[in-house]
Amino acid sequence: MINLISAFFPPDWGQIMFRDQDITHLSATQRIEAGIARSFQIVNLFDERSVFDNVAQSVFSREGKTGRFLSLAERDEEVTSETMEVLEQFGLEAKRNVLAGGLAQGERKLLDVAVAYALRPVLLCLDEPTSGVSTREKAQIMDRVSSVVRAGDITAVIVEHDMDVVFKYSDRIVVMHQGMILAEGTPEEIRNDNEVATILLGAPLESQATA
Repeated sequence: MINLISAFFPPDWGQIMFRDQDITHLSATQRIEAGIARSFQIVNLFDERSVFDNVAQSVFSREGKTGRFLSLAERDEEVTSETMEVLEQFGLEAKRNVLAGGLAQGERKLLDVAVAYALRPVLLCLDEPTSGVSTREKAQIMDRVSSVVRAGDITAVIVEHDMDVVFKYSDRIVVMHQGMILAEGTPEEIRNDNEVATILLGAPLESQATA
């Protein structure tokens, strides 16, 4: 789904609507300009660049400064200031000079989200933001991401298979099964949905209650 929204895959049929506009034929770059950004399940970073440079690249591209060398980022006060602000929001300011490839997996996940967030989207799509990390790191990542997203009044769409993460951090949940929407509602509504329980847990709620 995120690949369709972000133009990494073309749809076979139908339209993709965003803020009452048909964006089906917009390129990935045009969708970023329209206010859509994404992170990746397999982290997509410039591993040979510093943490600072990875975020600064997003700020540069958003400001139309991509024609300049990234090494000039430190000389651009506006870019430097905003980059450091984003790093502080994600708790990565102390790692600013560390190469992205040298970060721990949890830090890499956070940096990947920070890079997308630095594009200042109105819709932030996060693809499995807690995959491959420990339970403790999942909470740290999601606490930080949730805080930043809510403070920035951004809509975040999270594709996630960890149900504990989904129920704890979501305001609204859409359950998909075999490419179709199975159910939609608040965490409480989804938790009490008999059809969802049957699909996810293999038995309806009534059976679980009497088991």
